[in-house]
Amino acid sequence: MKILLTNDDGIYAEGIFALYAELKKIGKVTVVAPDSERSSIGHAITLAHPILMKKVNRGGKFFGFGITGTPADCVKFAVGIILKQKPDLVVSGINLGPNDGCSVFYSGTIAGAREGAILGIPSIAVSLGTFVNPDFSCAAKFAARVAKRIHKMNLPPKTFLSLNVPNKKPKEIKGIRMTRQGMEPIHGYFTKRVDPNQRTYYWMSGRSPAMKSDLSVDTYALNRNYITITPMRCDLTDESVLADLEKWDVRL
Repeated sequence: MKILLTNDDGIYAEGIFALYAELKKIGKVTVVAPDSERSSIGHAITLAHPILMKKVNRGGKFFGFGITGTPADCVKFAVGIILKQKPDLVVSGINLGPNDGCSVFYSGTIAGAREGAILGIPSIAVSLGTFVNPDFSCAAKFAARVAKRIHKMNLPPKTFLSLNVPNKKPKEIKGIRMTRQGMEPIHGYFTKRVDPNQRTYYWMSGRSPAMKSDLSVDTYALNRNYITITPMRCDLTDESVLADLEKWDVRL
């Protein structure tokens, strides 16, 4: 199995290194990732300036290619420039922090997997449910297991999987839930500050959405120490509304 590995935390992040160590046990892994952190960049692509590439070593050995682009760029660049043929699988992660609920709209990790799916490649996004004291080992092992499984199954076209793994030891994880994406918005707020030159600036932060007691929703299940697997579609068309729109009397 030929695997393309990317992320949004950058090629030097610990999450991608841990995932690489597990994925290389089951296939040939090519790493193409941003040369620095590109968190929360969404599905942006680079059009206004050129993309540069460099070879990156980790632990004294060649690890992969760092590019001056976004996660979506990385997948496009890998398929168009680096690889001789499309990979069998795209894996994006492991992200430091969960990608559940509405965060999937902002996530570069999700975008890496989505770009793979758009290109017709089975794809997985992997995220760890913490921002502090991460232990990527369990998430990396589980992602490799799913990678082996997805290679033998047929996902619907333009569909990919988002995995969220609690930052727990395996014995502390309650199980695995197949979930839908939560739709409660992230509550953003701005902190007002003044820099040394007496200029006012604002720092945006956010807090997790209120959670309903529903284990079929990714956010709630993850926070109850379940691994969540959420199938996601690239096609955002609302078919039911499309049918209603056909009835509108809209004229030029």
